[in-house]
Amino acid sequence: MRRSVPEGCLDGLTDPMLGLTAVEAEARLARYGANAIIPGVRGGWRATLTDTLRDPMLWFLIATGLLFAAVGRHGEALVMLLALVPLLGMDAYLHRRTQASVEGLSGRLATTVSVVRDGVAQTVAAEALVPGDLALVRAGESFPADGLLVAGDEMQVDESTLTGESWPVRKQVLEALPPATSRAGVESPHWGLAGTRLLTGQAWLRVALTGAETLYGEVVRSAVAGTHARTPLQQSVAQLVRVLVVVALIFCLVLAGLRYQQGHGLLDALISALTLAIAALPEEFPVVLTFFLGVGVYRLARRRALVRRAVVVENIGRVTCICSDKTGTLTEGRLILSHLHPAPGLSDAHLRQLAAAASQEDSGDPLDEAVLAGHGLQGERRVVARFPFTEARRKASVVMEGEGGLRVAVKGAPEVVFGLCSLVEAERQAWHDDVEAFSAGGHKVIACAYRELSPDGWQGEEPSDGFRMAGLLAFEDPVREGVSDAVAACRAAGIRVIMVTGDHAGTALAIAREAGIGGAEPRVITGDDLAARLEHDGRLPEGIDVVARTLPAQKLALVRALQAQGEIVAVTGDGVNDVPALQAADIGIAMGERGTRVAREVSSIVLLDDNFGSIAGAIAEGRRLFTNLQLCFLYLLMVHIPLVMTAALIPMLGYPLLYLPIHIVWLELIIHPTALLVFQNLPASAALGQPPSRSDRPRFFTPRLWGALLVVGTAATAGVTGLYLYSLGADYAVEHARSVALMALILTGAGITAVLSRLRSTSAWTMVVAAPLLSAVMIHLPGLGSLLGLQPPHVEDWLMVLGGSGIITLLAWVGQRRRPSRA
Repeated sequence: MRRSVPEGCLDGLTDPMLGLTAVEAEARLARYGANAIIPGVRGGWRATLTDTLRDPMLWFLIATGLLFAAVGRHGEALVMLLALVPLLGMDAYLHRRTQASVEGLSGRLATTVSVVRDGVAQTVAAEALVPGDLALVRAGESFPADGLLVAGDEMQVDESTLTGESWPVRKQVLEALPPATSRAGVESPHWGLAGTRLLTGQAWLRVALTGAETLYGEVVRSAVAGTHARTPLQQSVAQLVRVLVVVALIFCLVLAGLRYQQGHGLLDALISALTLAIAALPEEFPVVLTFFLGVGVYRLARRRALVRRAVVVENIGRVTCICSDKTGTLTEGRLILSHLHPAPGLSDAHLRQLAAAASQEDSGDPLDEAVLAGHGLQGERRVVARFPFTEARRKASVVMEGEGGLRVAVKGAPEVVFGLCSLVEAERQAWHDDVEAFSAGGHKVIACAYRELSPDGWQGEEPSDGFRMAGLLAFEDPVREGVSDAVAACRAAGIRVIMVTGDHAGTALAIAREAGIGGAEPRVITGDDLAARLEHDGRLPEGIDVVARTLPAQKLALVRALQAQGEIVAVTGDGVNDVPALQAADIGIAMGERGTRVAREVSSIVLLDDNFGSIAGAIAEGRRLFTNLQLCFLYLLMVHIPLVMTAALIPMLGYPLLYLPIHIVWLELIIHPTALLVFQNLPASAALGQPPSRSDRPRFFTPRLWGALLVVGTAATAGVTGLYLYSLGADYAVEHARSVALMALILTGAGITAVLSRLRSTSAWTMVVAAPLLSAVMIHLPGLGSLLGLQPPHVEDWLMVLGGSGIITLLAWVGQRRRPSRA
């Protein structure tokens, strides 16, 4: 990767070690601005309230609660007002989460920095840093801005939060500054980047980019500006509620006017309108939605997935593609010594002993830590001299006392170590082939060699020839246990898995094969190639399984390209480099154990066990809950259509009211428990459920389901209306006709419940059997029926009720021969 040095920022700085003067620093501060990488975010209760007031669901709950209070239904009004509490709490939490994410981003930045000004080293606030400053960064400190490394030694940098690279990156000193009059490109080994940390050595940084111009600043802008769009579920429910409210109000006004014109009087007109309003207002839908989301949050938590936004329960069930980070997500995020390949005549123990002798416990190098892990240096010899690893030599050597003299052990880059050894061409080629084989398997490889040294002839210099090959050591970041099974489960359920990593293509390909991503031959593309392809024609290459050497902007572009193709995208990650993609994704999933705070704060879900397998479980739970929510809404609509239509149609035709307010309450006491208890607890029919639809426009119900709703609703309306009019008779036996129609609707609702739930839970059996039975008992109890304005049906009436409800149940069964598919 090459980064550009802005034109003019190095004016007058021909000497790499020359700092700015105070006057120059002040002028550059006015020109470039402060090194404020983290922008301010508006906060406070006023901002939170403003954001909350934009939610139409809030106004619906308030309006519905006031309406119920006005008509005397204080219990329902209280429920609507109580539903405001979690809504307001969620909005306040999301606003606080934005502030917390900014605080988390700040934690990776230096607050003060040592610079040279007026020829004197001094400490200044990091925000006072300007392009051209010469800053000193010591081991353990973070780089305060983006700049060129003009001096330093033994520089190893942790860039995992920006690039996703699991191993420390060795940096090199830039021998000469680029011309100040051009926008020159400089290779990444010569750059120090804001937000990354120097592990070893010290570095002199010539600052080139500050504030929002840094690579870290670009990440921050994406994190602060990024927002989650309203989900398809929210949009569908909001649209459904708006339509039903408008239709209900129109029907109420029309009904009141008709009843008054028909001569039934003002009181009858008001009662008719009030009854219809109580039946038609869709208060169940927001309540059911809130309840299901709460249940989903709890169940996902049991699967070790902490939901940070309740509505994510719907989206995770609709996921069609997972863009997974490699390091710490698919792999364990640590180096282990996986293979010892000693030279002929040497044992594994001897090879490791030599490699351990050339390693340092306090070097901060993960390779040294992996070599020394669990290794006791039995019979350790006294070290006479040590020559640490440098980027120039790319090797580390140690001279130690041996038997009858001195022994030298060296480890480092294979090509460097090969050059120290006396190898014939065939031997050299064989070792090169071994290195290539390990590298193709995703391993990081170093070589080790040794030689004997005469104390009399040694002058203290580092030996540079006469070595014998000891062998190769191969390291790997192992794939997490269970990842391959989880990937296979996702693929079987129609979920595409793409690995997105900062590692090189060879390592990524090996990990993908081991994890089962892309099958036997995963298709790999680099981030630069992906960006070029998207810039050329805006289309994502077909069938890619791995994107290697990826930058944050490229990962974000990948997510957006997938979404443009209709995919519902989940992104997993644990570092700052993942933040833009986590923000843009439909579902952002952060690692709870290894993840940075900012990654957790901006994500929709945090995996408490950092286990990719938990993602499959969370998706399964999400699909189960979303399918059950679809079934619940189908039930509500199939029951409410005949309820509302008969409550409006029969009075409009001039007949006596079918329902009194007490009957509506009675029906709601059946409908509410059925919706809230039966459907939320239905078990899944498969491990991950049916693959979701990839329709261009997400819909809560498919056209087939809307058709089933229309048929069942129309048939139920016609059946209840016909039974009422037939039972009414010439003598207008209103109480008798009400009993027949009411029981027909109750039995129809029980049949619909049985069809949709398939009676796969105890609560389903309870509501299907108990509701009609208790209703029949209440009607036939002496005195109670007349108090409710009802009369017991005759035997022939029960036969007609059972026959009519049976036909409607059959229609519902025909429309539900398959599960509701996700749109």
